[in-house]
Amino acid sequence: MARSLEQIQQQIAKLQQQAETLRSKEVAGVISRIKVAIEHYGLTAEQLGFGSVPSATKSTKNKTTGRVQNTKTASRVKFSDGSGNSWSGMGKRPNWLREALAAGRSIDEFFTDKAMANASTAQRPTKSRKKRRPSTVMYRDDAGHSWTGRGPQPRWLKEALVAGKSLEDLKG
Repeated sequence: MARSLEQIQQQIAKLQQQAETLRSKEVAGVISRIKVAIEHYGLTAEQLGFGSVPSATKSTKNKTTGRVQNTKTASRVKFSDGSGNSWSGMGKRPNWLREALAAGRSIDEFFTDKAMANASTAQRPTKSRKKRRPSTVMYRDDAGHSWTGRGPQPRWLKEALVAGKSLEDLKG
């Protein structure tokens, strides 16, 4: 049965109206469930992330239940170009900053904190890193290969053992 374009468009309009009616009923149900949950748990707009400050998640422990839950804390903008682009300094550098640096601008120009802008990059604090203990070599061969005894045996050691040497011979 061939239908005209007008009949199909009328059917589409009717289906869209039905879909909108169903959607509004579902939204009303979701909203009522959310309101019940907000009232039950005593949640505030700030806890739900409706504060005026952009935020990042942070885990905290709920005093009443003892459970760990995510709350919102403000992330600090450290770099900005004055055109609405900003970056906290965490993660990969954004494209706008990479392009500006490639064009010859200095990263110091984008600091939002004036005290940091005046400080040179060499004077900025760096994260302290845990110093590693030097590994102790347990086994060594005449060719200069070495192995600490940790992890899987290297190929040179396996070949030496197959050739008839013992671990005591290679102790070094």
